[in-house]
Amino acid sequence: MTEENKIFTRLGDGSGIWMTPEEILADIEAGVADAVDRGKIEPLTEEEKQKIYDIVTMPGKIVGVEPGREVVMSNDSGAYKINVKSGIPMSVDTEVLVYERVLGCDSVDVGNTDYNYKTAKGVAKREASKLKNALNISMMPLFYGAMPNLGFYTQPDGPVENWAVLLPDGKIKEAMAAQEEAVHHAVRDMVYVAEQMYDVGADGFQLDTSGAAGDADFLAALQACEEITAKFPGMGVEIGMAGEFVLGMHGRLKYKDVRLAGLYPHKQVKLAEQAGASIFGAVVNTNCNKSFPWNIARVCTFLKACSEVAEIPVHANVGMGVNGIPMCEILPSDVVSKADKAIVEICRLDGL
Repeated sequence: MTEENKIFTRLGDGSGIWMTPEEILADIEAGVADAVDRGKIEPLTEEEKQKIYDIVTMPGKIVGVEPGREVVMSNDSGAYKINVKSGIPMSVDTEVLVYERVLGCDSVDVGNTDYNYKTAKGVAKREASKLKNALNISMMPLFYGAMPNLGFYTQPDGPVENWAVLLPDGKIKEAMAAQEEAVHHAVRDMVYVAEQMYDVGADGFQLDTSGAAGDADFLAALQACEEITAKFPGMGVEIGMAGEFVLGMHGRLKYKDVRLAGLYPHKQVKLAEQAGASIFGAVVNTNCNKSFPWNIARVCTFLKACSEVAEIPVHANVGMGVNGIPMCEILPSDVVSKADKAIVEICRLDGL
């Protein structure tokens, strides 16, 4: 503790700040209260809030979970983060081996660099060949993944009218109809791609960033998951969310008689279960203007409520800008490791 007896932590955008113990405790209380108010869920206990304070104020740049509390990891867009995002030239199958034998990952997701199913559909057999080559030389489970990304189905490149253009013009019914039609196209494409991956022995299928375009996007993921698990037994499906709150871009769409707009993680997971998902990737958004103590307390409140009702494994998405991780390109390891530790030990999730 320096800077006049203050503790170093960060804001949600990754920038460093110094806070007093009293300020940290106050932000933890405020973060919990915000989640309780929005999600209509139970608050963390005093013991759990104290645990968050202890983690936030731990000395050292990197912290870890207690022995015996380790969890497994799944991921999205894994097999092009080295060769594309980091600019290190290597083939996909080599990158898979790096994840397995160097980084010690539990699984990895192989996908197209244009990470959406509308694009993947056009090159699905080539993508399947790429996955097959990686499966032949690796041992860990390999998923194929992409996003439903419903916006890709809008004109001028897609078949349906753009509801983001229709809505400001007051064409409400037309905008709703366009979203419903886009769901049909997206589900068809996801099931088609899943079939190609199933044929070469994929261990799982990743529906990443589900709900990014609102409730119709989430509906497409749920319907595709239901169809995939019925048609291709033995291939698990992970539904990873785009955000904590399902936006009502349509507003009236339902799945299993449950309205999708407005659902938070503890209700999203129950629909993922009914759709047949094997893993649910829960998300809580990071607020860039709030401190890490505020963000992680809020995250743990939401995720604890989610894990308590879940009957399938819950893997918190600890990527950029969600679940306490700062919204910045190069992630600071101090708060990343503290976010991971808090989520695992307080929320008792199954993975990250």
